[in-house]
Amino acid sequence: MSVFSFPRLSVSRLVLGALLLGTLVAAVYPATHPAAAPGSLNPADVAWMLTATAFVLIMTPGLSFFYGGMVRPKNVISTMLQSFVALGVITLVFYFVGFSLAYGDSWHGLIGNPFTYALLRNVGTAPHPLLSPGIPFILYFAFQLKFAIITPALITGSFAERVRFKGYLAFMVLFCLFIYCPLAHWTWHPEGFLRRWGVLDFAGGTVVHISAGIAALAGALVLGRRSAHVRATSFSTPNVPYVLLGTGLLWFGWFGFNAGSALGANELAATAFVNTNLASAAALIAWLLVEVARGGKPTAVGACIGAVVGLVAITPAAGYVSYGQSLLFGVLAALISHAAVHWQNSRTTIDDTLDVFPCHGLGGIVGMLLTGVFADKVGLIHGDATVFGYHVLGLLIVVAYSFGGAWLLLKLTDRFFALRVKPADEDLGLDLSQHEESTYHVDEEFERSYRPEALAARS
Repeated sequence: MSVFSFPRLSVSRLVLGALLLGTLVAAVYPATHPAAAPGSLNPADVAWMLTATAFVLIMTPGLSFFYGGMVRPKNVISTMLQSFVALGVITLVFYFVGFSLAYGDSWHGLIGNPFTYALLRNVGTAPHPLLSPGIPFILYFAFQLKFAIITPALITGSFAERVRFKGYLAFMVLFCLFIYCPLAHWTWHPEGFLRRWGVLDFAGGTVVHISAGIAALAGALVLGRRSAHVRATSFSTPNVPYVLLGTGLLWFGWFGFNAGSALGANELAATAFVNTNLASAAALIAWLLVEVARGGKPTAVGACIGAVVGLVAITPAAGYVSYGQSLLFGVLAALISHAAVHWQNSRTTIDDTLDVFPCHGLGGIVGMLLTGVFADKVGLIHGDATVFGYHVLGLLIVVAYSFGGAWLLLKLTDRFFALRVKPADEDLGLDLSQHEESTYHVDEEFERSYRPEALAARS
């Protein structure tokens, strides 16, 4: 090697260097973290929000089991890791700049100042008078972080079994910065333009589920169909117990997701808690009844999907509607999502692997529109169409922004990192081709031939 030549830097080494540099800066950065004044915190609210934050955290591992149980055995690990890795990636993104983009000083109601809370500057145990009255602002950060984590993880179900891990990581970071954070600012920041319009999103139906569901549709279209989907190869669900376990963890965590969004141990949290359970239960039963009405058998997977659809639908309205209305949310969402799943899989060539768009996207849309109809005192049924009209307008804006933005980010990521795996890697399975791990026995010679050094030698 010439004394003037240098080893080629890989992307992973550049990112590792950036991470090391970033953590060194964070370690010496003179950020202020305001401490809480005596008597400024409500101990009961603090205790509940710590609990709710932990509840929401468990949803992401729950999602990994839910998705992992629905793919073929050769893709289980990769699918589960795509959810689990968001716990690390999005935590760092939100710490350095994401939280500030979502909740920093508002620029015309569109985006937060990236420097207001960068590296948690000005975020400490003292409460924020508007965002976190009665609880530490740092706890509010922790709670909102969990929402940011699960949103890109939801998208992975649409392009499961064919996405490169490196490309997915790049897209996840871009999605958080350019899609999730602006939507959170529009909807939840006191100066966000959707919030000023009166658009209601109690716990993330718009910010989380619609954005993820619409981005999932874009992802399925950009990455194209799996080879097995083109060949119309059918396979049974390999691990129903995983799906049941994942659903249980999601349902459990959703109590923190919705009831925690009351930001205190109060009657609003109790109402949201019960509404969450009612809507999910109603959707579960409705989905099973539709399966039987269509001439099939009631399935465990169907029950799980129905339960999740009900949870999605009630999310934007959990604190704004009555108990009976929450049942209606669950039933209507289950009927619409079930019909959409059937139509998508039988009448189109869209390969949305785990039906993210019809379940999360349409479930969130149904919930958002019904919130505009039934919301306490301001819904359409109370005689004023103003809030409902803004919900329709807000929905159109969010859908257009989420789809267009995700499409551009996916194309950009594909240009620089390549999103889709090679056909040979797809046939082998992403567990081995992306991670060299497997949940089942593989012939050693066959596995060895697909290790990176062997692939490089053949290319």
